[in-house]
Amino acid sequence: MRRVLKEYQFADITVRYETNEEKQVGLILYPTSLPLPEKLEKAAALDSLVQVKLAGDMYKGAYAPGNTLRNGESVTRLHFEKQECTTQGDTVTVTTQMRDARGYLVSHKLAYTQGEKVLRICCTFLNESARPVTLEMLESCSLEGISPYLEGDCSENICAHRLQSRWSQEGNLLSQTMEELQLDTSWNMESIRCERFGQAGSLPVNNYFPFLAMEDMKNHVFWGMQLAHNASWQMEIYREDENIAISAGLADRELGHWMKTIAPGESFTTPEAIVSTACADSLDVFTRRLVDAGQEAVDAGPACEQELPIVFNEYCTTWGCPSHENICTILEKIKGKGFTYFVIDCGWFKEDGVPWDISMGDYLVSKELFPEGLEKTVQAIRDAGLKPGIWFEIENVGSASQAYQETEHLLHLDGEVLTTTRRRFWDMNDPWVQDYLTDRVIGTLKKYGFEYMKMDYNDTIGLGCDGCESIGEGLRRNMEAARQFVEKVKKELPGIVLENCASGGHRLEPGYMALTSMASFSDAHECAEIPIIAANLHRAVLPRQSQIWAVIRKADTLKRIAYSVAATFLGRMCISGDVWELDDKQWELLDRGIAFYKEIAPIIKAGQTYRFGPKVKSIRHPRGWQGIVRVGDNGEAYMLVHTFHGEVPEEIRIQLPPGCPGGIENVYSDGEKDIVLNDGGISFRDLREDEAVAVYLTT
Repeated sequence: MRRVLKEYQFADITVRYETNEEKQVGLILYPTSLPLPEKLEKAAALDSLVQVKLAGDMYKGAYAPGNTLRNGESVTRLHFEKQECTTQGDTVTVTTQMRDARGYLVSHKLAYTQGEKVLRICCTFLNESARPVTLEMLESCSLEGISPYLEGDCSENICAHRLQSRWSQEGNLLSQTMEELQLDTSWNMESIRCERFGQAGSLPVNNYFPFLAMEDMKNHVFWGMQLAHNASWQMEIYREDENIAISAGLADRELGHWMKTIAPGESFTTPEAIVSTACADSLDVFTRRLVDAGQEAVDAGPACEQELPIVFNEYCTTWGCPSHENICTILEKIKGKGFTYFVIDCGWFKEDGVPWDISMGDYLVSKELFPEGLEKTVQAIRDAGLKPGIWFEIENVGSASQAYQETEHLLHLDGEVLTTTRRRFWDMNDPWVQDYLTDRVIGTLKKYGFEYMKMDYNDTIGLGCDGCESIGEGLRRNMEAARQFVEKVKKELPGIVLENCASGGHRLEPGYMALTSMASFSDAHECAEIPIIAANLHRAVLPRQSQIWAVIRKADTLKRIAYSVAATFLGRMCISGDVWELDDKQWELLDRGIAFYKEIAPIIKAGQTYRFGPKVKSIRHPRGWQGIVRVGDNGEAYMLVHTFHGEVPEEIRIQLPPGCPGGIENVYSDGEKDIVLNDGGISFRDLREDEAVAVYLTT
């Protein structure tokens, strides 16, 4: 028999802790505006808010092993001890302690900060016994009772939303019902149903984003979570009866080869999970709650970042071969054009005839590319009125570098140096490595006065490395040390602007996003799919942090330039390409795009995104069209339409969403467009394929 242990209300979220005769505790969240039914017919045993598996303890049966480590003996031995609610500043924390009589204590911490619409949850395992104990799994959070508004097994009414990620195809939405996932109950409700997913390696957004949203499609209620972790992670959708539970945490022994031994008196705390629930008209409206959890960190970032200034990055201009000569040529063309940052990308260190992507690691300035020293080039950037930036791939070393041979300071797996096709990896816990990187990275930034650093990372360690009780724990500790080095950079260079890059968009998780000012959204530099990927990412990261590239070529038509530039309106504008060879008409169109971006920057910074148009079936070969409306918190809005390959409808009509003004203030495209405002919507007529048009809307 269940009973309510305690309820709390935080913002518009009600947090309910329930317990049973076995003194276990479950956690249910629901929107305060939609009270729970007084009586609901449901065969739903309580599912614990703490999910842990200790080595040697009994596994859950019913076909669970190999699919999940949840709800085994380690969970059933935990019993409620006490709950405390404390307040510190604007943050309220509810701590629920669960004890195992063998001497283990798990503290489940749920924190709410005033002004947010999310909760932050983590768990701490404390070994108070006299013997070491080994963890095989410890989840950060677990929610049950999805959905408490539906009787029975919620048949055909629950949908799971995930964000898939492949290189240059980040953020694809995958929506599946419980039935499509084969997570409907068994006939006797005794067989475990579980969908465990995640990624193993040092690229946290390589396969899926650490994101999950569950939707009660009948009552329009969502539950969702993100995980702040830069290494292997997992999420699970779990059921045995008519109760659906979801959880998130480190990838466990089965998925991530993770085991961690906790000595007597020691403890271990999980990464933070960001969770929420709400009644919402759409997934996009709901995901803003999770994404906005990052606002506080970027608001506290460098002052120069608060107006979303524009970046020029020379990578797609010089293709990894920057020099004093070609940088000065670029600067002559772009000075006074509205850019704030000029980033010297990869290759500034390479030897003549050696590709940049196997040269990183030594970071000695190339004398061939910069014969009078890098300081002269940095001064040229400053003289052009720009802030200088530079590229590093801090944690990896290329096969042509001297660093590649420093084998005792590199990661090992099974006793051998961990090596991929072109790279090896520093052991970030090695004091020698920390000293080396402090000299070569932080020392370079300080010596030349760089105000911006692009941090790239173009490979993955995989399952893990030697040095700990498991290779998964070796990976976790290495990536924790990597994060700490970034924190050291920020401490030693206050106000530096950091760009989070990892093969484009593969470190787009909340933890790294909170450390940095912005992130490279993708490596799809010159692809038709850029606006699709950029719009998808609004569900995962703040648009103000999503750096979208427009690579402009001298052979580009005006239509193509407008298509590329307009895509940057979905995030932070970054320009690259053949800027020294553009003609006057091309520059005029680019200049208008820069001016338009600056007009809508406050809307990009804070607002609600709505997507319109047919589902894109192929990101690589898109057809149809996409419409994006972003309604700013400032009462203004912009509408952006991209058409793709093939036939385009004679008329594309987009309804203005709630709160969207209807006055057309400005239009950006390659020429005059037939745009009509009617009946609370805007119609675009006679658009061609592969075209873009943006409309700035005010009252």
